[in-house]
Amino acid sequence: MSSARDELLRLLAAKSFRLGEFKLSSGATSDYYIDCRTTTLDAKGSRLTGQVFAEEIRAHGWKPQAIGGLTMGADPIVSAIAVASGEFSGFLVRKVDKQHGTGQRIEGFQEKGARVVIVDDVCTTGASTVQAIEAAREFGFNVLAAMCLVEREEAGGRASVQRAVAPAPFVPIFTAADVRREHSLQNEETSPSIMAVGAGCEICGRPAVMHKPRIRCDDHKV
Repeated sequence: MSSARDELLRLLAAKSFRLGEFKLSSGATSDYYIDCRTTTLDAKGSRLTGQVFAEEIRAHGWKPQAIGGLTMGADPIVSAIAVASGEFSGFLVRKVDKQHGTGQRIEGFQEKGARVVIVDDVCTTGASTVQAIEAAREFGFNVLAAMCLVEREEAGGRASVQRAVAPAPFVPIFTAADVRREHSLQNEETSPSIMAVGAGCEICGRPAVMHKPRIRCDDHKV
């Protein structure tokens, strides 16, 4: 049985990765685009996202009281982690202070001095992650770490987030290279199926319809 991390990578490659010519929020152009929300807002994708982040947080032994990030890329991730963990509360950081009511920028969990982890979907320049880190510390949270679902490995994003979160660490779940590699493998799988005689699907054990690059049944070709 494949791990939740492997399943999440496959889903990101299938649902969120696109080749083409795209203009990024940084102003740069790229031959690919990753829209994580098509995965994090997917029913299965949400479950896997929460599970993978929660497992990574526990593996590092951070023991946060809450998870939060800048709206709106972080919104589905925060909710997914809160549900999957059953113990980490969630908060969202507005891009600007609320202009009515209490005028607060932090929504949801609010406890001064609490241990928190900042999350984001895609890190390119790292600007949204940095904003969330700064707002969380300004509010009075103790930031244990910053995480993102996919790091694009360009535009100085990693360095920017590392500077902002220091001395705490910055931990990406996947890099863009990971997702692109998986997308390429899946694209190969769209070629005519080859019966893998006597083989069972590596995921469910049912008869496989292909053996290159993976042994899969009809339901698990992607």
